[in-house]
Amino acid sequence: MELKTGRVVRCPQCGGESLWSPDNRFRPFCSERCKLIDLGAWASDSYRIPDQESGIRDRESDQ
Repeated sequence: MELKTGRVVRCPQCGGESLWSPDNRFRPFCSERCKLIDLGAWASDSYRIPDQESGIRDRESDQ
């Protein structure tokens, strides 16, 4: 019997439990499905890291 050791963390996609261990090839995700959903969100620009210029423009347009 092989023991899986590691810390249990929340999957960033579904919030389920995910094993943070070399045994989990999808970490930090719980499954390949959650990993691919997240990849798709990045590919479709659903996630963005704002640059400093756009943040300044947004604040100026609010005034």
